[in-house]
Amino acid sequence: MMLRLQLPTDPRWVNIVEKNIEEILTDHAWCEQKAASNAITIITINSEYPDLVTDMLALAKEEIEHFEMVHEIIKKRGYKLGRERKDEYVGELAQYMKRSNTGSRVSGFVERMLFSAMIEARSCERFKVLSENINDEELSKFYWDLMESEAGHYTTFITYARKYGHGIDVEKRWREWLEFEASVIARYGKSETIHG
Repeated sequence: MMLRLQLPTDPRWVNIVEKNIEEILTDHAWCEQKAASNAITIITINSEYPDLVTDMLALAKEEIEHFEMVHEIIKKRGYKLGRERKDEYVGELAQYMKRSNTGSRVSGFVERMLFSAMIEARSCERFKVLSENINDEELSKFYWDLMESEAGHYTTFITYARKYGHGIDVEKRWREWLEFEASVIARYGKSETIHG
């Protein structure tokens, strides 16, 4: 699985996570909800592509299922789903997406796809780090299984950027996204959230 992320997560981040499992689970649940909402938004804005609509519907369902799975773990452990958390990392990527959109419909589409791919790639990488380093057998297996799913989502977004990004050098743009993301994630890894 080649995500091409330029800055790997320090495994010591998991030590922070393990001190507050309830917090990481709440944050993770809301990440899944936002991913489902993002897929629905993509459908709303790009309804003219039947293949995209079909794949985004499937993706939204899967993300909602993940939300439900996380919520079941939260309940089983006697925790409560806390309030939605603000994701500063995603906020920074969203600002970059807005700034980079040249105003054309195609540019907006490509930026949204690469923004979405970037979040999936980093989430996938974080799930891998969690699965390999957390001292909790149930969560280790859970995050390993989810990692494989997130990798598929990352591929879906990149594929659509290439398919409908007519006139845009998507590869060059993706490299720029990877560089920007590395500069952002360098400031994270210090809190018990999926992107924190």
